[in-house]
Amino acid sequence: MGFNCGIVGLPNVGKSTLFNALTATATAQAANYPFCTIEPNVGRVAVPDPRLDKLVAIGKSQREVPTSLEFVDIAGLVRGASRGEGLGNQFLANIREVDAIIHVLRCFEDDDITHVEGGVDPVRDAEIIETELMLADLDSLEKRLPALEKRACNRDAEAMAQIEIMEPILAALRDGRPARTAVPAGAEETVRRLQLMTSKPVLYVCNVDEDSAATGNAFSEKVKAKAAAEGAAVVIVSAAIEAEVSQLENEERREFLEGLGLNDSGLDRVIAAGYKLLGLSTYFTVGPKEARAWTITVGTKAPQAAAVIHNDFERGFIACETIAFDDYVRYNGEAGAKEAGRLRVEGRDYVVQDGDVLLFRFNV
Repeated sequence: MGFNCGIVGLPNVGKSTLFNALTATATAQAANYPFCTIEPNVGRVAVPDPRLDKLVAIGKSQREVPTSLEFVDIAGLVRGASRGEGLGNQFLANIREVDAIIHVLRCFEDDDITHVEGGVDPVRDAEIIETELMLADLDSLEKRLPALEKRACNRDAEAMAQIEIMEPILAALRDGRPARTAVPAGAEETVRRLQLMTSKPVLYVCNVDEDSAATGNAFSEKVKAKAAAEGAAVVIVSAAIEAEVSQLENEERREFLEGLGLNDSGLDRVIAAGYKLLGLSTYFTVGPKEARAWTITVGTKAPQAAAVIHNDFERGFIACETIAFDDYVRYNGEAGAKEAGRLRVEGRDYVVQDGDVLLFRFNV
Protein backbone atom coordinates (compact mmCIF):
# COMPACT_ATOMS: atom_id res chain seq x y z
CA MET A 1 0.00 0.00 0.00
CA GLY A 2 1.78 3.14 -1.19
CA PHE A 3 0.82 6.74 -0.50
CA ASN A 4 2.41 9.78 -2.08
CA CYS A 5 2.40 13.56 -1.88
CA GLY A 6 3.21 15.77 -4.86
CA ILE A 7 5.29 18.87 -4.13
CA VAL A 8 4.04 21.71 -6.32
CA GLY A 9 4.46 25.46 -6.66
CA LEU A 10 5.69 28.21 -8.95
CA PRO A 11 9.32 28.07 -10.11
CA ASN A 12 11.99 29.25 -7.64
CA VAL A 13 9.93 28.85 -4.47
CA GLY A 14 12.17 26.12 -2.96
CA LYS A 15 10.38 22.93 -4.05
CA SER A 16 13.46 21.04 -5.15
CA THR A 17 15.50 22.27 -2.18
CA LEU A 18 12.76 20.96 0.11
CA PHE A 19 12.59 17.67 -1.79
CA ASN A 20 16.36 17.24 -1.58
CA ALA A 21 16.23 17.81 2.16
CA LEU A 22 13.27 15.45 2.57
CA THR A 23 15.07 12.63 0.81
CA ALA A 24 18.58 13.68 1.90
CA THR A 25 19.68 13.42 -1.71
CA ALA A 26 20.57 15.77 -4.51
CA THR A 27 18.54 13.99 -7.14
CA ALA A 28 16.36 17.02 -7.78
CA GLN A 29 18.40 19.79 -9.33
CA ALA A 30 17.81 23.07 -7.49
CA ALA A 31 18.60 25.94 -9.84
CA ASN A 32 17.56 29.54 -10.27
CA TYR A 33 15.55 29.16 -13.45
CA PRO A 34 12.14 27.70 -14.35
CA PHE A 35 11.72 24.06 -15.39
CA CYS A 36 15.06 22.78 -14.08
CA THR A 37 13.05 19.74 -12.94
CA ILE A 38 11.60 18.24 -16.11
CA GLU A 39 10.70 14.75 -14.86
CA PRO A 40 9.16 14.24 -11.44
CA ASN A 41 11.71 13.06 -8.89
CA VAL A 42 10.46 10.48 -6.44
CA GLY A 43 11.80 9.68 -3.00
CA ARG A 44 10.59 7.56 -0.12
CA VAL A 45 11.18 8.90 3.38
CA ALA A 46 10.75 7.33 6.80
CA VAL A 47 7.91 8.71 8.91
CA PRO A 48 9.45 9.70 12.27
CA ASP A 49 7.68 7.89 15.12
CA PRO A 50 9.31 7.81 18.59
CA ARG A 51 6.94 5.01 19.60
CA LEU A 52 8.92 2.60 17.45
CA ASP A 53 12.12 3.18 19.49
CA LYS A 54 10.26 2.18 22.67
CA LEU A 55 8.88 -0.97 21.06
CA VAL A 56 12.33 -2.02 19.87
CA ALA A 57 13.72 -1.59 23.40
CA ILE A 58 10.89 -3.49 25.08
CA GLY A 59 10.70 -6.24 22.47
CA LYS A 60 14.50 -6.52 22.24
CA SER A 61 14.11 -6.49 18.46
CA GLN A 62 17.22 -6.71 16.31
CA ARG A 63 16.09 -3.89 14.04
CA GLU A 64 13.31 -1.37 13.57
CA VAL A 65 11.49 -0.71 10.31
CA PRO A 66 9.55 2.58 10.17
CA THR A 67 6.69 3.22 7.83
CA SER A 68 7.30 5.58 4.93
CA LEU A 69 5.76 8.14 2.60
CA GLU A 70 6.58 8.87 -1.02
CA PHE A 71 7.24 12.42 -2.14
CA VAL A 72 7.16 13.50 -5.78
CA ASP A 73 8.96 16.68 -6.80
CA ILE A 74 6.92 18.13 -9.66
CA ALA A 75 8.46 20.84 -11.84
CA GLY A 76 7.31 24.43 -11.39
CA LEU A 77 3.94 25.40 -12.78
CA VAL A 78 3.32 28.85 -14.26
CA ARG A 79 0.35 30.99 -15.18
CA GLY A 80 -1.27 29.39 -18.24
CA ALA A 81 -0.23 25.82 -17.33
CA SER A 82 -3.80 24.60 -17.94
CA ARG A 83 -3.36 25.71 -21.57
CA GLY A 84 0.02 23.99 -21.86
CA GLU A 85 2.22 26.96 -20.94
CA GLY A 86 5.63 26.01 -19.55
CA LEU A 87 5.27 22.29 -20.28
CA GLY A 88 2.08 22.51 -18.24
CA ASN A 89 0.33 19.47 -19.70
CA GLN A 90 3.15 17.17 -18.67
CA PHE A 91 3.33 18.58 -15.16
CA LEU A 92 -0.45 18.49 -14.67
CA ALA A 93 -0.44 14.81 -15.63
CA ASN A 94 2.10 14.16 -12.87
CA ILE A 95 -0.10 15.92 -10.30
CA ARG A 96 -3.10 13.76 -11.24
CA GLU A 97 -1.23 10.66 -10.14
CA VAL A 98 -0.49 11.71 -6.53
CA ASP A 99 -2.74 11.24 -3.48
CA ALA A 100 -2.25 14.68 -1.91
CA ILE A 101 -0.66 18.00 -2.78
CA ILE A 102 2.00 19.83 -0.79
CA HIS A 103 1.93 23.40 -2.05
CA VAL A 104 5.22 25.19 -1.40
CA LEU A 105 4.88 28.96 -1.19
CA ARG A 106 7.75 31.43 -1.21
CA CYS A 107 7.57 33.54 1.94
CA PHE A 108 10.96 35.24 1.82
CA GLU A 109 12.59 38.17 0.03
CA ASP A 110 15.84 37.58 -1.87
CA ASP A 111 17.02 39.83 -4.67
CA ASP A 112 19.32 37.07 -5.93
CA ILE A 113 16.45 34.66 -6.59
CA THR A 114 14.05 35.81 -9.28
CA HIS A 115 10.29 35.45 -8.94
CA VAL A 116 8.36 34.62 -12.09
CA GLU A 117 5.55 36.98 -11.04
CA GLY A 118 7.92 39.86 -10.27
CA GLY A 119 7.50 39.98 -6.48
CA VAL A 120 6.75 37.93 -3.38
CA ASP A 121 3.06 37.35 -2.65
CA PRO A 122 2.34 33.79 -1.44
CA VAL A 123 -1.45 34.14 -1.47
CA ARG A 124 -1.38 35.31 -5.10
CA ASP A 125 0.96 32.43 -5.94
CA ALA A 126 -1.38 29.92 -4.31
CA GLU A 127 -4.33 31.32 -6.24
CA ILE A 128 -2.42 31.12 -9.55
CA ILE A 129 -1.67 27.44 -9.04
CA GLU A 130 -5.17 26.59 -7.83
CA THR A 131 -6.76 28.47 -10.73
CA GLU A 132 -4.67 26.51 -13.23
CA LEU A 133 -5.61 23.24 -11.56
CA MET A 134 -9.30 24.18 -11.50
CA LEU A 135 -9.25 25.14 -15.18
CA ALA A 136 -7.60 21.82 -16.05
CA ASP A 137 -10.17 19.90 -13.97
CA LEU A 138 -13.04 21.81 -15.59
CA ASP A 139 -11.69 21.04 -19.04
CA SER A 140 -11.32 17.35 -18.14
CA LEU A 141 -14.91 17.02 -16.88
CA GLU A 142 -16.45 19.00 -19.74
CA LYS A 143 -14.75 16.69 -22.24
CA ARG A 144 -16.20 13.63 -20.49
CA LEU A 145 -19.73 15.01 -20.17
CA PRO A 146 -21.09 14.67 -23.77
CA ALA A 147 -20.39 10.93 -23.97
CA LEU A 148 -21.96 10.37 -20.54
CA GLU A 149 -25.03 12.43 -21.47
CA LYS A 150 -25.46 10.37 -24.63
CA ARG A 151 -25.39 7.15 -22.60
CA ALA A 152 -27.75 8.65 -20.03
CA CYS A 153 -30.29 9.37 -22.76
CA ASN A 154 -30.38 5.60 -23.29
CA ARG A 155 -31.09 5.12 -19.56
CA ASP A 156 -27.56 3.87 -18.79
CA ALA A 157 -27.65 3.70 -14.99
CA GLU A 158 -23.88 4.00 -14.55
CA ALA A 159 -23.69 7.12 -16.73
CA MET A 160 -26.64 8.70 -14.94
CA ALA A 161 -25.01 8.09 -11.55
CA GLN A 162 -21.73 9.56 -12.74
CA ILE A 163 -23.40 12.70 -14.09
CA GLU A 164 -25.19 13.16 -10.76
CA ILE A 165 -21.80 13.17 -9.01
CA MET A 166 -20.14 15.40 -11.59
CA GLU A 167 -22.81 18.12 -11.76
CA PRO A 168 -22.15 19.77 -8.36
CA ILE A 169 -18.40 19.55 -8.98
CA LEU A 170 -18.76 21.21 -12.39
CA ALA A 171 -20.86 23.96 -10.80
CA ALA A 172 -18.18 24.55 -8.16
CA LEU A 173 -15.36 24.69 -10.70
CA ARG A 174 -17.31 27.12 -12.90
CA ASP A 175 -17.84 29.23 -9.79
CA GLY A 176 -14.09 29.29 -9.07
CA ARG A 177 -14.15 26.75 -6.24
CA PRO A 178 -12.02 23.57 -6.10
CA ALA A 179 -13.65 20.18 -6.63
CA ARG A 180 -13.04 19.09 -3.03
CA THR A 181 -15.67 21.64 -1.86
CA ALA A 182 -18.44 19.88 -3.79
CA VAL A 183 -17.85 16.12 -3.53
CA PRO A 184 -21.20 14.45 -2.73
CA ALA A 185 -21.27 12.38 0.44
CA GLY A 186 -20.35 8.77 -0.26
CA ALA A 187 -18.92 9.54 -3.69
CA GLU A 188 -15.30 9.91 -2.60
CA GLU A 189 -14.06 6.77 -4.35
CA THR A 190 -15.82 7.63 -7.61
CA VAL A 191 -14.33 11.14 -7.53
CA ARG A 192 -10.89 9.72 -6.78
CA ARG A 193 -11.07 7.70 -10.00
CA LEU A 194 -11.80 10.90 -11.92
CA GLN A 195 -8.26 12.06 -10.97
CA LEU A 196 -9.33 15.64 -10.36
CA MET A 197 -6.42 17.64 -9.05
CA THR A 198 -8.50 20.02 -6.95
CA SER A 199 -10.27 17.12 -5.23
CA LYS A 200 -7.00 16.18 -3.52
CA PRO A 201 -6.22 17.38 0.02
CA VAL A 202 -3.73 20.26 0.22
CA LEU A 203 -1.02 21.21 2.69
CA TYR A 204 0.55 24.67 2.43
CA VAL A 205 4.26 24.80 3.21
CA CYS A 206 5.57 28.32 3.83
CA ASN A 207 9.23 28.51 2.85
CA VAL A 208 10.58 31.34 5.01
CA ASP A 209 14.01 32.90 5.56
CA GLU A 210 16.26 31.46 8.25
CA ASP A 211 15.44 34.18 10.81
CA SER A 212 11.72 33.39 10.53
CA ALA A 213 11.98 29.59 10.80
CA ALA A 214 10.81 29.47 14.44
CA THR A 215 8.08 32.12 14.38
CA GLY A 216 7.09 32.71 10.75
CA ASN A 217 6.73 36.17 9.22
CA ALA A 218 4.18 38.54 7.68
CA PHE A 219 4.05 36.46 4.49
CA SER A 220 3.34 33.19 6.33
CA GLU A 221 0.64 34.91 8.43
CA LYS A 222 -1.25 35.70 5.22
CA VAL A 223 -1.01 32.05 4.18
CA LYS A 224 -2.30 30.97 7.61
CA ALA A 225 -5.33 33.22 7.18
CA LYS A 226 -6.04 31.73 3.74
CA ALA A 227 -5.62 28.18 5.05
CA ALA A 228 -7.90 28.84 8.03
CA ALA A 229 -10.64 30.03 5.68
CA GLU A 230 -10.27 26.80 3.65
CA GLY A 231 -9.84 24.42 6.57
CA ALA A 232 -6.36 23.57 5.26
CA ALA A 233 -3.15 22.92 7.20
CA VAL A 234 0.06 24.98 7.18
CA VAL A 235 3.66 24.10 8.02
CA ILE A 236 6.41 26.72 8.26
CA VAL A 237 9.90 25.68 7.16
CA SER A 238 13.11 27.21 5.97
CA ALA A 239 14.21 25.01 3.09
CA ALA A 240 17.73 26.41 3.40
CA ILE A 241 17.93 25.33 7.05
CA GLU A 242 16.38 21.94 6.30
CA ALA A 243 19.01 21.32 3.63
CA GLU A 244 21.68 21.78 6.31
CA VAL A 245 19.82 19.76 8.95
CA SER A 246 19.38 16.78 6.62
CA GLN A 247 23.16 16.37 6.44
CA LEU A 248 23.69 16.25 10.22
CA GLU A 249 23.76 13.28 12.58
CA ASN A 250 21.11 12.99 15.30
CA GLU A 251 22.93 14.75 18.16
CA GLU A 252 24.33 17.46 15.89
CA ARG A 253 20.88 17.94 14.42
CA ARG A 254 19.28 18.38 17.85
CA GLU A 255 21.87 20.95 18.92
CA PHE A 256 21.60 22.82 15.64
CA LEU A 257 17.80 23.04 15.88
CA GLU A 258 17.88 24.08 19.52
CA GLY A 259 20.28 26.88 18.60
CA LEU A 260 17.63 28.17 16.20
CA GLY A 261 14.84 27.90 18.75
CA LEU A 262 13.26 24.86 17.06
CA ASN A 263 12.04 21.71 18.82
CA ASP A 264 11.99 19.57 15.70
CA SER A 265 12.86 19.87 12.05
CA GLY A 266 10.46 21.35 9.55
CA LEU A 267 10.84 18.17 7.54
CA ASP A 268 9.52 16.06 10.40
CA ARG A 269 6.52 18.38 10.60
CA VAL A 270 5.96 18.20 6.83
CA ILE A 271 6.10 14.40 6.90
CA ALA A 272 3.75 14.19 9.90
CA ALA A 273 1.34 16.68 8.32
CA GLY A 274 1.45 14.75 5.02
CA TYR A 275 0.63 11.54 6.88
CA LYS A 276 -2.34 13.21 8.58
CA LEU A 277 -3.40 14.86 5.32
CA LEU A 278 -3.78 11.44 3.70
CA GLY A 279 -5.88 10.15 6.59
CA LEU A 280 -3.30 7.54 7.55
CA SER A 281 -2.78 5.57 10.72
CA THR A 282 -0.03 3.29 12.05
CA TYR A 283 -0.08 -0.09 13.72
CA PHE A 284 2.93 -2.09 14.87
CA THR A 285 4.21 -5.65 14.92
CA VAL A 286 6.94 -6.55 17.42
CA GLY A 287 9.18 -9.62 17.48
CA PRO A 288 12.77 -10.63 18.20
CA LYS A 289 13.84 -10.03 14.59
CA GLU A 290 12.17 -6.67 14.06
CA ALA A 291 9.71 -4.09 15.30
CA ARG A 292 7.87 -2.65 12.32
CA ALA A 293 5.40 0.14 11.65
CA TRP A 294 2.65 -0.46 9.07
CA THR A 295 0.56 2.16 7.29
CA ILE A 296 -3.20 1.88 6.91
CA THR A 297 -5.99 4.38 6.31
CA VAL A 298 -8.01 5.50 9.31
CA GLY A 299 -11.00 3.19 9.75
CA THR A 300 -9.35 0.05 8.34
CA LYS A 301 -10.65 -3.22 9.76
CA ALA A 302 -8.38 -5.99 11.00
CA PRO A 303 -8.45 -8.29 7.94
CA GLN A 304 -7.58 -5.42 5.58
CA ALA A 305 -4.86 -4.25 7.96
CA ALA A 306 -3.44 -7.79 7.85
CA ALA A 307 -3.37 -7.64 4.04
CA VAL A 308 -0.81 -4.82 4.25
CA ILE A 309 1.65 -7.44 5.51
CA HIS A 310 0.56 -10.14 3.06
CA ASN A 311 -2.61 -10.90 1.12
CA ASP A 312 -2.67 -14.40 2.59
CA PHE A 313 -3.14 -12.86 6.05
CA GLU A 314 -6.45 -11.36 4.92
CA ARG A 315 -7.55 -14.45 3.01
CA GLY A 316 -6.95 -16.74 5.98
CA PHE A 317 -7.72 -14.24 8.76
CA ILE A 318 -8.98 -15.78 11.99
CA ALA A 319 -8.39 -13.08 14.62
CA CYS A 320 -5.76 -10.64 15.89
CA GLU A 321 -4.21 -10.32 19.31
CA THR A 322 -4.31 -6.63 20.14
CA ILE A 323 -2.47 -4.48 22.69
CA ALA A 324 -2.80 -0.70 22.78
CA PHE A 325 0.59 1.01 22.55
CA ASP A 326 0.28 2.64 25.99
CA ASP A 327 -0.54 -0.73 27.56
CA TYR A 328 2.37 -2.40 25.77
CA VAL A 329 4.74 0.18 27.25
CA ARG A 330 3.09 0.35 30.68
CA TYR A 331 3.25 -3.42 31.18
CA ASN A 332 6.63 -3.88 29.52
CA GLY A 333 5.58 -5.97 26.57
CA GLU A 334 3.25 -8.72 25.51
CA ALA A 335 3.63 -11.00 28.54
CA GLY A 336 3.01 -8.19 31.02
CA ALA A 337 0.03 -6.86 29.07
CA LYS A 338 -1.49 -10.33 28.87
CA GLU A 339 -1.03 -10.89 32.61
CA ALA A 340 -2.68 -7.53 33.30
CA GLY A 341 -5.63 -8.46 31.09
CA ARG A 342 -4.78 -5.81 28.51
CA LEU A 343 -4.32 -8.18 25.57
CA ARG A 344 -7.53 -8.56 23.59
CA VAL A 345 -8.50 -10.99 20.83
CA GLU A 346 -10.38 -9.10 18.12
CA GLY A 347 -12.29 -10.39 15.10
CA ARG A 348 -13.09 -9.35 11.55
CA ASP A 349 -15.10 -6.25 12.45
CA TYR A 350 -12.44 -4.69 14.66
CA VAL A 351 -11.34 -1.26 13.45
CA VAL A 352 -7.59 -1.00 14.02
CA GLN A 353 -6.59 1.96 16.17
CA ASP A 354 -3.49 4.09 15.75
CA GLY A 355 -0.66 2.61 17.81
CA ASP A 356 -2.12 -0.89 18.19
CA VAL A 357 0.46 -3.65 18.55
CA LEU A 358 -0.97 -6.61 16.63
CA LEU A 359 -0.32 -10.29 16.14
CA PHE A 360 -2.48 -11.88 13.44
CA ARG A 361 -3.83 -15.39 13.59
CA PHE A 362 -4.51 -16.83 10.17
CA ASN A 363 -4.84 -20.13 8.34
CA VAL A 364 -4.31 -20.64 4.59
